[in-house]
This record gives sequence, structure tokens and C-alpha cells, in this order.
Amino acid sequence: MTEQRANYDSPWKDIIEEFFPRFLEFFFPLAYAVIDWEQGYEFLDTELQQLEPDAEIGKRLVDKVAKVWLLNGDEAWVLVHVEVQGQYDSEFAQRMYTYNYRLFDRHKKQVISLAVLADEEASWRPSSYGYSLGGCRVNLEFPVAKLLDYEAQWETLEQSTNPFSVVVMAHLKTKATHRNPKSRLHWKLSLTRRLFEQGYNREDILGLFRFIDWVMVLPKELAHSFIQEVRSYEEVQKMRYVTSIERLAKEEGIIETNRENVIKILQTRFGVVPEPVVEVINGIEDLSVLQTLFTRAITIGSIEEFQQLLNE
Repeated sequence: MTEQRANYDSPWKDIIEEFFPRFLEFFFPLAYAVIDWEQGYEFLDTELQQLEPDAEIGKRLVDKVAKVWLLNGDEAWVLVHVEVQGQYDSEFAQRMYTYNYRLFDRHKKQVISLAVLADEEASWRPSSYGYSLGGCRVNLEFPVAKLLDYEAQWETLEQSTNPFSVVVMAHLKTKATHRNPKSRLHWKLSLTRRLFEQGYNREDILGLFRFIDWVMVLPKELAHSFIQEVRSYEEVQKMRYVTSIERLAKEEGIIETNRENVIKILQTRFGVVPEPVVEVINGIEDLSVLQTLFTRAITIGSIEEFQQLLNE
């Protein structure tokens, strides 16, 4: 699960921010319909820290807060949660309620709370939180989009031109090919070609490609095959996105080198590095995190302390 989390959190944050109106249009059309998109919108990431000062927020969720304007002229807030951990969380609904009322209390504005469940528990579908005591009743009901449901709607996803149809397909096929890298290569190529065939503009193609490339991680030899196949396809189609794709591949190489450096330092200092530690390091996509871990690997007292650092 740790590898999945490392590969999913940042891509989901980026893709929601890059295609926010299309995100709501795809998953939550009722919310999309009440917003005046001509007035624009504004992301307020610092709100998350203020909602949860003890930094619990973001540990298990992808969270976004956006200020929007409604068609009736009112200002409102959209609070989006994406559960990417793939595990049951008994406190999820309560946390949805807590963030909702804290945001309302701070700004006295209407709040739309939304949840995307990207986990693998088919029966887990929290959509409300409330309690009743002494004649007092409190309740929050919030819309939920369950990504597993789209497995049975694959043809609909293929026909959709909304960018999040590609996002959902990439997410589902990443999960499905966790232990089958050759199948993942097949689907990664298929979804990448789809970006060109659906008529997306260049900016959208690169944004969606970044998501696909980030979550659908391939072994080094298959990653090279992927780049070669994409380059050949672009040449046939007379499209010139190769430079951007090669740049992303180069960045991936830098990240891979930093992973190897962290592991080598640990091996030099402590001998055999436990396999779970290696798996976590190899799942990290954030270069700054790897650089921090490299420094800590030089100074930390034991491999057990380092493993505890990863767990935190």
C-alpha cells in the first residue's frame, strides 16, 4: 500500500488543480451546475493547515479547498477529499464533517463537501456523518464518487472526452497491473495514444500524460520501451511532443538515481536493507523527499530509526 500511496497522492493533487472544472463536471455534476465558472475560482491550500493545525490533514487524503462563486452570486467553498490509501478508514466520515464545519465556522460561507474513493474496498462507501443526543440532531450528507464503480462502465469511459475519463482508466489499470508490468506497459501505451486520438490540445495532453506517467510506473527496461514506442507513434502522427516526454523521462532518471543513492548509503552503513524499506524508497516520486532522506540516511542512528522515519 505504501508504494501505491507514493505514486497516487501528488498526481491526484496536480490533476485536480489542473482540470478542476472538468473534475467536478465528471464526478459531481450537481456541484458543477451551481457554480458560476465565468467568475473563476481560487485554490486555498493554506486553509487545510488552518483546518487541521496538528498536521493530520493530508496524511491519508488528497485534499483541496477552492473558493468559487455560485450562479446566484453567493460566494461558496468547495472542499474536495480524495481517499487514495486503499483501506477502510472508520474516521473518514467524521473527518468530512469536521472539515466542513470548521471551514464554515472560519468564513461563514456555504461549503460543498465532496469525496472521491479511490480505494479497493467495494463495500466501503461512507457518505454521511451525524449523531442525535437529547433531542438535538446533527447530520452531514456528502456526495461520493467510487472509482471501482467505473470498472463496469469501461465503454462509457472510452467514449467520454472529459479528461477524467483518462484519469480513472489510468488509475484502475494501475491497480489491476500491480504485479504484471508487461500488461501495465500495454495499457500505458494504449492510454497515451488515446490522448492524441481524443483531440485534446497540447497542454491537456501533457498534463494527462504527466498523470499517466506518474502513476503507471514501469521497470527501467520497460520504461525505455515505452518512450521509444511513444516517440515512434508521434513521428507517424507528425506530432512534436517528444521533447516534453523525453524531459519527463530524464526527470524520472534523476529520481531513480536519488532512490539508488539513499539505498546505497543505508547498505554501506547498516548492511542488508530490509525489503519493505527498499519498496518504500522505490515508490517515492518526490525528488525533495528523496534528497531529505539521503541526508537523514547519512546521520540516522540505525536502520530501525530510518524505517520509523518512513512510517511517519
